[in-house]
Amino acid sequence: MTSIGGASSGMVDWNLAVATATRLVRPGPEVSRDEARAVVAELRRHAKASEGHVRGFTRMGTEDIHDTPVLVVDRPGWIRANVAGFREILKPLLDKMEERRGGGAGGAVLGAVGGKVTGVELGMLLSFLSSRVLGQYETFAPASRELPAGANGGGRLLLVAPNIVHVERELDVDPHDFRLWVCLHEETHRTQFSAVPWLRDHLEGEIQSFLAETDVDPMTFLERVREAAQSLAGGRPEGEEEDGGRSLVELVQSPAQREILARLTAVMSLLEGHADFVMDGVGPEVVPTVAEIREKFQQRRAKGASRLDMALRKLLGLDAKLRQYKDGERFVRSVVGEVGMDGFNRVWTSPNTLPTKAEIAKPADWVARVHRKTES
Repeated sequence: MTSIGGASSGMVDWNLAVATATRLVRPGPEVSRDEARAVVAELRRHAKASEGHVRGFTRMGTEDIHDTPVLVVDRPGWIRANVAGFREILKPLLDKMEERRGGGAGGAVLGAVGGKVTGVELGMLLSFLSSRVLGQYETFAPASRELPAGANGGGRLLLVAPNIVHVERELDVDPHDFRLWVCLHEETHRTQFSAVPWLRDHLEGEIQSFLAETDVDPMTFLERVREAAQSLAGGRPEGEEEDGGRSLVELVQSPAQREILARLTAVMSLLEGHADFVMDGVGPEVVPTVAEIREKFQQRRAKGASRLDMALRKLLGLDAKLRQYKDGERFVRSVVGEVGMDGFNRVWTSPNTLPTKAEIAKPADWVARVHRKTES
């Protein structure tokens, strides 16, 4: 097993998280070695082809903007990449919590035990998620030998081959069309960050500001992770899911954090909705069965899975992510319909032209603010 960046002491034993998730991850769909090679090769071809499709439709970027690699990975590969990303982005928060826990022999022992417990439970969560993600643009990815990233802090695009094959079979759609459709969505994210150089630093600044405002007791944080892990094992008390629950994000909100979270929610809604809009906009010309794929995929998204799955989605905030796709796509469609693609692309001018959470819900307000429309 590859070590994730040095020692594993502290609030989370990251190496144990990888080991646990990798051990618990469900096997992917059955494919022969030749089939697996063919899937990987086709995903790479589609990812490359998607660059031109997305650039042409969005009018963003040029041929030479991409310095971020496209990696076709299996579930363990996705786990390793995400643990590395989590470790990077959460370091300030976990360092702060480590200081609050205090030093001394007792604190060191508690840290070692707590770090291992949290590592196991984080591993359980990642094993669950690793079978559900089709693709992901990793914005804050640290480079490693087996998981390279772009130069100058650039990210990487992950395509999770076994999950793509699993869903295309489950939906009973044309596999070649579905693979290209997925690549179009993920390539849009890659284009967003490649063509808008300030976007990554802006997002990172917002996230770090959010974490800097966090004043949460370490044991409370660990308990929240434990609740999420217990959901996987069916260990939550009967009926607890019915109270609406709290997500991990909701655990650490001060008034300042709520403002930051509102801005982050708006940006994520924009990015996800834009990717869905592009995926469907490009689709009819290059994905013959796009209408069937979209309908079946939307039904799958809305239906979710078991009651347990729904409870976990709530706890992890994944239900909010599903709303972001819908709200963001509606915003993009409305703005493009009113001011055209070039008019919409003013959204990428600076952080000041990003929509607010209220404007995501009322696109006309964004148009009025950014385009300074006057009453006639």
